[in-house]
Amino acid sequence: MGTKKHRPEEVVAKLRQVDVLVSQGQSVADAIRAIGVTEVTYYRWRKEFGGLKSDQVRRMKELETENQRLRKAIADLTLDKLILQEAAPGKLLSPARRRACIEHVRTVLRVSERRACRALGQHRSTQRKVPRGRDDEAALLADLIALARRYGRYGYRKIAALLRTTGWWVNDKRVERLWRQEGLKVPARQPKKGRLWDGDGSCLRLRPEHRDHVWSYDFVEARTHDGRKFRMLNVIDEFTRECLAIRVARKLKAADVIDVLSDLFILRGVPAHVRSDNGPEFIATSVQKWITAMGAKTAYITPGSPWENGYIESFNARLRDELLNGEIFYSLREAQILIESWKRHYNGVRPHASLGYRPPAPEVFVPALTAWPAALARPAPPAKLPVVDRPTVH
Repeated sequence: MGTKKHRPEEVVAKLRQVDVLVSQGQSVADAIRAIGVTEVTYYRWRKEFGGLKSDQVRRMKELETENQRLRKAIADLTLDKLILQEAAPGKLLSPARRRACIEHVRTVLRVSERRACRALGQHRSTQRKVPRGRDDEAALLADLIALARRYGRYGYRKIAALLRTTGWWVNDKRVERLWRQEGLKVPARQPKKGRLWDGDGSCLRLRPEHRDHVWSYDFVEARTHDGRKFRMLNVIDEFTRECLAIRVARKLKAADVIDVLSDLFILRGVPAHVRSDNGPEFIATSVQKWITAMGAKTAYITPGSPWENGYIESFNARLRDELLNGEIFYSLREAQILIESWKRHYNGVRPHASLGYRPPAPEVFVPALTAWPAALARPAPPAKLPVVDRPTVH
């Protein structure tokens, strides 16, 4: 027969019974036999519970239980901390990232799926459900990566617009999900902008109201591989954002400015205003007289205030970011060809955010953009995607 396990209250009661029997004249050995235990057990009980009463033993038992609960809670918190440290730095915003982190934690810390899911805030059904995705997910992802590799400075919205032009029926949210899934990112540098204020607190700004209303032009410098400088004269239409011309040469002076403007005036007509900074080539008397004689007005910005010429400054930044910073020009001729090719892409293919992700002048240049194989294999969409209308031409 197995030995009966006594509760602490029963042990105290038997010890008190022995005390009573001894006080009545019985020997300790007879009293021990009366409670039905051995002398070894009796003296062990006496050492552990001697002098305690039933309520004190009950309280001690409660403290032991509370102590065990606190130890378990501390162990759980310590394990939670280890799981969070092992999971990943930063926030786990998507179920897919949590799913991968939970598998990693289970492998490293040897914890159960239930424990890891509770620590990382993932439902167990979400952890066990394997996302299947759509049948065309792999093809779309391949086209997205190809476009992102080709146009490394474009964000997911421009990439989504290019995917739609090649035949994909996708929205920005799906492209953004795949974009984040692949860890694609475009470092954004947003310079601070200012405003030109009059004395009475009103903001002075000549804003374009229609096509050929305000043109802007400015110079940009770069170098060929041999270290020699070359200059670019950029001319844009502020209303349509179209790049009208980029003249590339080693040196460009006031006469070259007149030459470029004369070609554009013949091709497109004379604009109402021509905006520029206060560079020596633009404020030259010959340039001012020639523009005035053609019927246009010059609009110069305040010295040291490039934000007043924001359209051309933004264009220059895109040109430098998307082309100049990533190309090595071994000769001036190579620079002229590549820059002209980029200008055509900018006008006819590149989605522009302020135009509803449409190119500035698609009717000027029909892009020879080869459709991706995955897009060609898809059936034609049942209806056209809604697009934002272009600015009205006055």
